[in-house]
Amino acid sequence: MSVVQNFPMFSIVLGLLCAIACFAAPRAWGRRITLALLLLSGVMQGCVLWYCYVNQASYRYQLGHYPAPWGSELTAGLLEPGMGLLFSVVMLLSVIGGGRHVGHDVADGKQHLYWVAVDLTLAALLAMCYTDDIFTAYVFIEICTIAACALLAVREGGRNLIASVRYMVFALIGSSLFLIGVVFTYAVTGQLLFPQLRQAVAALWEAGTYRFAMTVAIALMTAGLAVKSGCFPFHGWLPDAHSQATTASSCILSGVIVKGYAVLLIKIICRGLGAQVFMATGAQNVLLLLGLGGMVWCSIDAIFAKRLKVMIAFSSAAQIGYIFMGIGMGTAAGLTAAVLQMVSHAITKPMLFLAGSQLSDASHGRMDFPSLRGAGHRNVPAGILFTVGALSMVGVPLLAGFVPKLYFAREAFALGWQRWPVLLGLAASTVLNVLYFLYTAVLIWLPQEADCRFKPVKPHWDEYLPGFIFAGLNVAMGIHPGPLAALIDRAVALLGR
Repeated sequence: MSVVQNFPMFSIVLGLLCAIACFAAPRAWGRRITLALLLLSGVMQGCVLWYCYVNQASYRYQLGHYPAPWGSELTAGLLEPGMGLLFSVVMLLSVIGGGRHVGHDVADGKQHLYWVAVDLTLAALLAMCYTDDIFTAYVFIEICTIAACALLAVREGGRNLIASVRYMVFALIGSSLFLIGVVFTYAVTGQLLFPQLRQAVAALWEAGTYRFAMTVAIALMTAGLAVKSGCFPFHGWLPDAHSQATTASSCILSGVIVKGYAVLLIKIICRGLGAQVFMATGAQNVLLLLGLGGMVWCSIDAIFAKRLKVMIAFSSAAQIGYIFMGIGMGTAAGLTAAVLQMVSHAITKPMLFLAGSQLSDASHGRMDFPSLRGAGHRNVPAGILFTVGALSMVGVPLLAGFVPKLYFAREAFALGWQRWPVLLGLAASTVLNVLYFLYTAVLIWLPQEADCRFKPVKPHWDEYLPGFIFAGLNVAMGIHPGPLAALIDRAVALLGR
C-alpha cells in the first residue's frame, strides 16, 4: 500500500491529535495549529483524489488486524476525498476570513477551546466521508455534534445560549433516531460494514423476510440524518444557530457540517443499503417531497426575516431542500445534481456570511435591513462579494448557483410523476430567491440617508481574500462546470460498485 493510500487515516488521526494540542497549547498557537491542520488536510485529500482519479478505482483501508466483518474499514473513491478536499478548503477560508470576529466574539479564556472544536469538526467530517462502517459513522456523528455545539455556544450572549440548547435538542433527536435505526439494522442483518451489510439487506429483501423491519430501520436512519442536516420540516434549529454564531462558525455550520450528514446519507443509500432496496421502501419519495417543501417554505421565511444573517440562514435551509430533492429523485443523475448543489452552496454561503458580517461592521454592528442601506458604499469589497453571492443563489448564469438548477431541471424531464413537482418547485424557489436576495443586493447599493452617521471603513485585504477566492471558485464553476460534473458522475458510479 502506497503512502498516499494512508492519507485518509492520517488526516483523521491528525485532526484528533491537533485538537489535543490546541487544548494544551497557548492561545496564540491554537489558531496556527488549526490553520496548519486545515492546509495539510487539503493537500492530503487532494493527493488521495488524484490517486483515485488516475487509477479510476476506489480502495479499502483496513483498520487494525481484524478483517471484515469484525474489523472496521475506510473506503476512498472519488466522492470521499473530493468532499474531504471541499470541507478542508471551505473551513480554511472560513477561519481566515472570520478570524477577527473570533477574537472579538470569543473570550480569551475560551479561544483555545474554539480551535479544539474546529479540529474535532474536521476529523469527524472526514471520518463520515471515508468510513465504511455504519457504527463508526454514528460515533463520529456524535463527535461532530458536540464540536458543532461548541462552535455555537462559545460566543457570549443569552440568545446564543438559547440557540445552542435548541441545536443540541434537535441534534440529539437526530442522533437517537439514527442509532435506533442502526440497532434495528444490526439486529436483522448482523452486519455493520457497508459491503457485507448491502449483501445481507439485498438477500433478505429478495427473500421477502424482515421487509417491515428494514423499512423501519431505513426510515429511522434517514430521518435522523435529515434532522441533523436541517431538512424541512426539521429546520427549526437552523436559523438561530447559523445567525447567532460568530462569523467563522456560521460559515462552517452552513458551509460544511450540514453537507457532511448528507454525504453520509448518500453513502448509506448507495453502499450500505443498495439504491434498489432504498427506493423499494418509498423513502426517496418522502425525501423528494420534503426537499420541495423546504425549497418553498424556507424561502418564504427568508422573505419575512428582519435581520440579514437570519435571512441567509433561512436561505441555507431552502438550499438544503435542493440536496434532499436530488437524493429523492432516485437516479444517478439526481445524485450528481445533489452533489453539485453541495459544492455550489459550500462555496457560496460562507462568502455571504463573511460579506454580511463585514457589511454589518460598516453599519455599527447592526444587522437590520434599514441600517444596511448603502452599506455597499461604506464597504465596497464586502458589497461586491455579497452581490456575487446573491446572484449565485438566485441562479444567474455564469455563476455556480445556476449549475445545479440546470442539472435538476434537465433530469426532471426524465422522471415520471415527479417531473412537474420538481419543475414547479425549482421555478417557485427561484422566484422567491429573487425577491429576497436581489432586494438585499439592491438595498446595500442604495444611497444612504443624508443624516446617516455611518462612515466608510478601510478594507483589510487579508479579511477579504477568502471571500474573493470563494467568488473566483463561484465564477469558475459557473463558466466551466463540465469537468466537475463529469468527476461527480464517476464518483457516484464508484459508490454503487
